[in-house]
Amino acid sequence: MAISREDIVKSLRQVSLPDGGDIVSRDLVRALSVDSPGAVRFVLEAPSAEAAKAMEPVRQAAERVVAGLDGVTSVSVVLTAHTPAAQQKAPPDLKIGRHPTPQQGGPATVPGIDRLLLVGSGKGGVGKSTVSANLAVSLARQGRRVGLLDADIYGPSQPRMMGVTGRPASPDGKTIEPLHAHGVTVMSLGLLLKEREAVVWRGPMLMGALQQMLGQVAWGELDVLLIDLPPGTGDVQLTLGQKYKVDGAIIVSTPQDVALLDARRAIDMFERLKVPVVGLIENMSTYICPSCGHEAHLFGHGGVASEAKDAGMPFLGALPLELETRLAGDAGAPVVLEDGAASEAYAAIARRLVVGGMA
Repeated sequence: MAISREDIVKSLRQVSLPDGGDIVSRDLVRALSVDSPGAVRFVLEAPSAEAAKAMEPVRQAAERVVAGLDGVTSVSVVLTAHTPAAQQKAPPDLKIGRHPTPQQGGPATVPGIDRLLLVGSGKGGVGKSTVSANLAVSLARQGRRVGLLDADIYGPSQPRMMGVTGRPASPDGKTIEPLHAHGVTVMSLGLLLKEREAVVWRGPMLMGALQQMLGQVAWGELDVLLIDLPPGTGDVQLTLGQKYKVDGAIIVSTPQDVALLDARRAIDMFERLKVPVVGLIENMSTYICPSCGHEAHLFGHGGVASEAKDAGMPFLGALPLELETRLAGDAGAPVVLEDGAASEAYAAIARRLVVGGMA
């Protein structure tokens, strides 16, 4: 049975600190990830270098507790600490949300990134963020250097789906260090917010935040940066299409007519912005009953492929509707880390993007 993040966190509450409390309630656990098959990794972040020196027994205790859980095959626990400089500089420089700074010249590029690839949809609820996370991991598993930017400012979900926790650091007081999971470099506004904290911003603040996450984050050298867009055709899409050199967009839709109506609007928006649509993906295409094997098409079937043909655009593939995909996303371990129909479908889409020179 696969181990869940919730089980791991629950077990870590048993690990006490010398001065009271446990490592979970004291918020010392960072970057918790669970890779297939049962490889657990996380960081213990001590409040200071002095405290870290006394925490090696705590690190060992945390390692032992997690190693004893069913489904865990290996455990890696790294002990780190804040430095005084980081404590002084990080908070003001990690404050996201401001009016955008003026941009000179034409569309900007992001240093070190070969391609910017947008993942969009005309409406919410079609699984765009799930597709973004799994596609990023699938590309990484095929040897690509991949980044994932969660640009859904009002509803950031990638921290949960990718299994990243903790606040990004700013070692030089200017640059934001992204987090890493499953071979992917990850950044999201959700990593800079308190749990359940809402973003209540007008458009200029939103656009400034997007500019910061592209320009201030130390993305490093990447073959492709996937940008998980918010649903619709609003400020984020316009800012990216007008101010940055975008290499392409992927449209995600379910097969039913109401979703396809909005997908057509997304296609029209990208055409107006002169962003090439590199392909369409049909999500929730087929459901196979795990009990009897019956195949059902709960949202229809083939509508996105037909739409792609009518629009003269590539159809990248169809993805199944599976309970495992939802459970994996909630656990922070994308479903492509395991074998199965969904994993194979994502791998095929990733190969098409690589062969087509888009990733």
